[in-house]
Amino acid sequence: MLLKKHACTVLVAMMVTVLTSAHAGRPCEQRPLTPQALTQGLDLAQRTAQALDDEHARSGARVVVLGRAGQDLGKYQLRYSHLGWAYKTPEGPWRVLHKLNQCGTAVGAIYRQGLGEFFLDELWRHEAVWSVPAAHLQAPLYALLTDERRSLRLHERDYNMVAYAWGTRYQQSNQWAIETMTLAAEPGISTRAQAQAWLGFKGYQPSTLRLGPMTRMGASTTSAHIRFDDHPNAKRFSDRIETVTVDSVIEWLARSGLGSAPQRIGL
Repeated sequence: MLLKKHACTVLVAMMVTVLTSAHAGRPCEQRPLTPQALTQGLDLAQRTAQALDDEHARSGARVVVLGRAGQDLGKYQLRYSHLGWAYKTPEGPWRVLHKLNQCGTAVGAIYRQGLGEFFLDELWRHEAVWSVPAAHLQAPLYALLTDERRSLRLHERDYNMVAYAWGTRYQQSNQWAIETMTLAAEPGISTRAQAQAWLGFKGYQPSTLRLGPMTRMGASTTSAHIRFDDHPNAKRFSDRIETVTVDSVIEWLARSGLGSAPQRIGL
């Protein structure tokens, strides 16, 4: 999607559909898109597009993992809430492939959107973070992300915002993103269990959220997209909820050499 001022009317119409039907990394609340939010979201999208174009010109990268801050997760020492895979199309604009939750349900789906849509999803903080996958992953990732069938191979529709990082009963957005990456890194992978084994072998470590019993009970009884029954009892009952976060993925990519150090842009 080209981010030009004359396209704002079209963008607003598209945003209404997206914002009232799906979300990830933000509360599932339907509120009107304000002119200020529209302006800030489009500005962040345009600046991100320029930064990614500069990265493409400098390194030739056509794929980055891109994160946003849709929720205030500071009490968990987390800065970002949701990530997706951004890739540069032959026509020029960047597109984002990511998983979103159908609001009010325990169902998720994969969406292919422009940067404008990605950053107009009621952000907590107007800031973007990205990491450039290693050179040897660029071509396999691009081929994977642009293949409608293969990019859905490891998608699980049963959504859980705090899905256990090493479980396959549910799947949250960041979990889908990192598991899908393994298909490009290791052609022999065909299941989520295999993907998670590869991630563990490569040293990935999920974030551990400290959530007490009352917090867990309140969340699971009021939100269809939050469940804890996939977490091992020993960890769950000691208030340790291990889940995939943007911060843990970005840190791991840099630490493992599978991606660059994180780069950020904000308003």
